[in-house]
Amino acid sequence: MGAQNGRDLLIKVDMSGDGLFGTVAGLRATRVSFNAESVDVTSLESAGGWRELLSGAGVKSASISGSGVFKDADTDERARQIFFDGETPDFQVIIPDFGVVEGPFQITAIEYSGNHDGEATYELAMASAGALTFSAL
Repeated sequence: MGAQNGRDLLIKVDMSGDGLFGTVAGLRATRVSFNAESVDVTSLESAGGWRELLSGAGVKSASISGSGVFKDADTDERARQIFFDGETPDFQVIIPDFGVVEGPFQITAIEYSGNHDGEATYELAMASAGALTFSAL
């Protein structure tokens, strides 16, 4: 895989629960992180004293963060609604030349900021709230 354009990493949200996704507008920077906790099953009988991990165990999670500017789009209003209503709708993360990750996420933080001589900006943080699926591109 060659170099990728950062603006091609997209975060989309299910706008009304019907499976129609809209790109979260105004994002300038996005970040996706996948994690899998390990379960240590090392014992006195472990070969050579090496740590042993239990395959397939542990908690998997994903987090998404993004920052950008307001575009006065429907997705701005949707993000606020999701946060204040405590919803966990499906999101899609399109990772160029890799694939699409889809599943429920909770918006865990929204931050707003602005300078007197600049644009208003926002930051979002999201945490996976259930099983995610992956589809290769």
